[in-house]
Amino acid sequence: MSKVTEAHIIEALSSVQEPDLKKDLVTLCMIEDIGIDSGNNVSFTVVLTTPACPMKEQIKQSCIDAIRKDVPEAAGIEVTMTSKVTSSCGHHQCNHERPLKEVKNIIAVASGKGGVGKSTFAVNLAVSLAKTGATVGLVDADLYGPSIPTMFGMQNKQPEMSGKNIVPLEKYGVKLMSIGFLVEPDTALIWRGPMASTAIKQFITEVEWKELDYLIFDFPPGTGDIQITIAQTIPLTGAVIVTTPQDVALADVSKAVSMFRKVNVPILGLVENMSYYELPDGTKDYIFGHHGGEIFAKTHGFDFLGAIPIDRGVREGGDNGTPYVLGNPDSAPAQAIDRASKEIARRVSITNAASVEELS
Repeated sequence: MSKVTEAHIIEALSSVQEPDLKKDLVTLCMIEDIGIDSGNNVSFTVVLTTPACPMKEQIKQSCIDAIRKDVPEAAGIEVTMTSKVTSSCGHHQCNHERPLKEVKNIIAVASGKGGVGKSTFAVNLAVSLAKTGATVGLVDADLYGPSIPTMFGMQNKQPEMSGKNIVPLEKYGVKLMSIGFLVEPDTALIWRGPMASTAIKQFITEVEWKELDYLIFDFPPGTGDIQITIAQTIPLTGAVIVTTPQDVALADVSKAVSMFRKVNVPILGLVENMSYYELPDGTKDYIFGHHGGEIFAKTHGFDFLGAIPIDRGVREGGDNGTPYVLGNPDSAPAQAIDRASKEIARRVSITNAASVEELS
């Protein structure tokens, strides 16, 4: 029996492509820790670009098949799947002065209008990503209507200070910051635009976020001072648009899309919330219209990330402080959110890879 070498394994794995990045795993430096024992048992690690990779098993099986085909002398094949989230930090952004330099990816969750479930989706997106093992933070950027404290069941919690900086609160594996943690629950913030912009900048520069794979900003509805301040202050990896199917919501979505494009923020895709209601007989009632979000996304040239059905439990989870993807993980809405979160992580990896290619 001829001895299997590391070169044999590398050559075989050079034929396995990463489905999204369109390059082989060896070229992408995704293969590590190759080991071969005296019995020609092979082991190695595949380092994915996100723990939420929806094609993890497909890539693993492709590696095994490639070795079986090209290195028939190999006995056992042990593949360890791990991940290291890529960063959106391009050469022009990678300096020690930029805000949030320890955060790999910053994602805006936005909508053109209120009432579409944007904050509910942002909360469940953050928790869904954290469930995969990613390090995640969430900023409640809606200063006039903060909802994160309620949705995490932390209405009476206050963050601690570390020197001059705020230490974010943490629950369900997500680091959290909201103006709701700093003021009394019933206090109205009567602030003009410049004051709101200053507060948001403090959430960026005076909070100890430390290292994160993803930091999600739950934008307020519309296209005002807060949204523009964030887009101009930090390097956003991309934006996720949340809408409902009806025309009045989609008309306002157009304005949000226009804003992000004007400030050169990539749009990762669109989520259609409250897409339909499933009746007891299994049929679907499209209360707010049929496939409006999907059609809008295709018309405007970006990805449709999924349709999330209406379910009373989603609202109840937001009110009682248990995000729906944790409280009802097997339900149709939770599974739709998990699929959307994996797709967002996938789009982030693709966007980052394209950015690196442009700069190389």
